[in-house]
Amino acid sequence: MTRRGHGEGSVYRHNDKLWAAAITLPNGRRQVFYAHSRHEAAEKLNTALHSRHEGVPIPSGRETVAHFLDEWLEMAKPQVRERTWVRYEQLVRVHLQPTLGKKALKALQPRDLQSLYSKLLGTNLSPTTVHHVHMVIHRALGQALRLEMVSRNVADLVDAPRMAHHDMATLNDIQVRQLLTITSEDRLAALWLLAVTTGMRQGELLALRWGDLDLDRRALQVTGTLQRSRSSGGMVREAPKTARSQRRIMLGDLAVAALQQRRTEQVSERLLAGPKWQDPDLVFTTESGGPLDPSELLRHFRRLLTQADLPRIRFHDLRHTAATLMLSRGVHPKVAADMLGHSTVAITLDLYSHSTEPMHRSAADILDEIARGG
Repeated sequence: MTRRGHGEGSVYRHNDKLWAAAITLPNGRRQVFYAHSRHEAAEKLNTALHSRHEGVPIPSGRETVAHFLDEWLEMAKPQVRERTWVRYEQLVRVHLQPTLGKKALKALQPRDLQSLYSKLLGTNLSPTTVHHVHMVIHRALGQALRLEMVSRNVADLVDAPRMAHHDMATLNDIQVRQLLTITSEDRLAALWLLAVTTGMRQGELLALRWGDLDLDRRALQVTGTLQRSRSSGGMVREAPKTARSQRRIMLGDLAVAALQQRRTEQVSERLLAGPKWQDPDLVFTTESGGPLDPSELLRHFRRLLTQADLPRIRFHDLRHTAATLMLSRGVHPKVAADMLGHSTVAITLDLYSHSTEPMHRSAADILDEIARGG
């Protein structure tokens, strides 16, 4: 037997054919790994020691898919947003564990996943949901591969279901003016104006604080997003969606004037609410200073659309509207990407390629003029 320091485990000959490595787990239980050579046993021991040090599950080689997914969810919890984790847990519990749970993790094959996707699509589950199932098992198996619990990520070897394509709904410039005319006397007039002149996401608008504004320089800083907590049901403020989402946006004169008006109105609201006023820094609130409920905001938005005789669109389509109008009027894609908080210009161009035709037409005219000797 090869002895190590206390808590470092041991490697020893198990019988004529096998070597063994043993380690004591945090719960006091002893776990043994078997290998065909001393070197292989030592490698398994080192992997187990590393896992124990990092506080992640120590692979035993006998894990089922269900057991591993439970452990993976615990590992993922501190690394992702609450809403993301809740969605992971739902996809694992409803779609992955009932079908694949009893299978040994190491025995999982590409055909098992392909069969699962076909079965889910056959139940009329949307292609987008099945795509999300694939992304979750792919991420989980990627962790299993890094922990050396599997020799390959079998999700790499199957075709990911394609997400359903949804046509983008946007308002044209005349419709935008119709909307802003109807909302000009609305209590949240500044919110609707910012939505169509900055392209900010709903959660970013609802999380906007007075401290994020620099009206003298006609700018604001996106520092957070407000989302409903699926565990508590309340509204929680989180970090922006991505690092690029935490951005500075320049404001037009109309937006600055609308925000100044909003600040004046909020002073009156706070005086009326008195000690019942909730958040002293949120720009867009209920009449008692609490965070706005996205569902209530959507219902109010639809009423405004009806009053303005406009098509029934999603709140997020105001973001699409802002992007489309910018690009169709010749705003450089890099500027639009920065304003929208996209991680790359490629995302902006891919999403809004239909809006760049005037740029292509202008480029063609310029080159045509050069060719004519102009």
